[in-house]
Amino acid sequence: MSASSYSRVQKWFLKYQHVFVFAAPVIFVAAVFFAAPAPSDAGTDYWLEFWWLFPAFLLGATIVNTVGISGSAIFVPFLIFIFPLFAAPLEPETIVKVGLISEAFGLSSSSVAFIQYGLVDRRLALSLVGGAIPFVVGGALLSFIIPEPVFHALLGIALLSAAYLLFRTNLDHGGDDDDAAADGGTAETGAELPNDRGKLGPAGVETADDGTVTRVDRDGDDYTYTRGGYLRRAANYSIGGTFQGLAGFGIGELGIISMLGTKVPVRVAIGTNHIVVALTAILASLVHVFGGGFVGGHSLSLASTPWNMVAFTVPATVTGGQIAPYVSNALSTRTIKRFVAGLFGTIAVALFLMAAGLG
Repeated sequence: MSASSYSRVQKWFLKYQHVFVFAAPVIFVAAVFFAAPAPSDAGTDYWLEFWWLFPAFLLGATIVNTVGISGSAIFVPFLIFIFPLFAAPLEPETIVKVGLISEAFGLSSSSVAFIQYGLVDRRLALSLVGGAIPFVVGGALLSFIIPEPVFHALLGIALLSAAYLLFRTNLDHGGDDDDAAADGGTAETGAELPNDRGKLGPAGVETADDGTVTRVDRDGDDYTYTRGGYLRRAANYSIGGTFQGLAGFGIGELGIISMLGTKVPVRVAIGTNHIVVALTAILASLVHVFGGGFVGGHSLSLASTPWNMVAFTVPATVTGGQIAPYVSNALSTRTIKRFVAGLFGTIAVALFLMAAGLG
């Protein structure tokens, strides 16, 4: 395929990405209904048992995609504390698996939206994913063999860390003039900016000989940064990757901090982080489904997956991923960030009580 043909195909895909994004959960649910190893007596009652998970996961996915963090940071605590009030409690590995499968679809949906706006540094994202892979796999395998109290304690530590980092980090998408200049502003100097024909609007990116990246989004806002700071980001993504595999989240929270600390603009950091979290969530999901037998832990077969749950959580998270960009424009990200951080702190305290046998 020639460069011009590829450019036209890419632009066409981005223009109609919402069609493909919403087709994915339809195909997934149809495959689950007709091909998944559900109980032999599964009927209407089985498939509709957890319909109420749709609005809950829709709200959660919208919140986390607006802030740019891992979906399981909300989904996993929800399944631990709220889900048992309406149904039977789930095993820790099943909780993480449902959270990861749902998160993988939701973040993939949101990632395509960020790519459409030209806010994803794919070279940076792929290098981060490559470095995080062994830690994600190791954390996922570890989840099969650690005791439940230890799981709750580690989850509490991860949530407290995420809450602290969220309180300290400025994730506003705009704000005053200084913030806007640091996070993308329309060029007024007449300088020639990149404009790729395969992207919507004036979006484009180019890298200078000295490593300086100039990026323009589809609205014409431009961003200048470098990809330096790999070692600092590698440290954060290795720790976050371990928690991503273990508990279903962590790499998003630590990752966004490391990118902002290495001067990647906020919008580009959030967009790129979506790709990293989505790909590592997919990887962790596969390990959680198939990997138990390799470490002598719980062997989770496809038949043990609660398909009647993910049949509702997957469409919910995909929808939330598409709604999030509109919510981020309508609401203050700072307000949402503080709400999520406070929620994380409260949940962490409850998890520590459970780990100590007091919950």
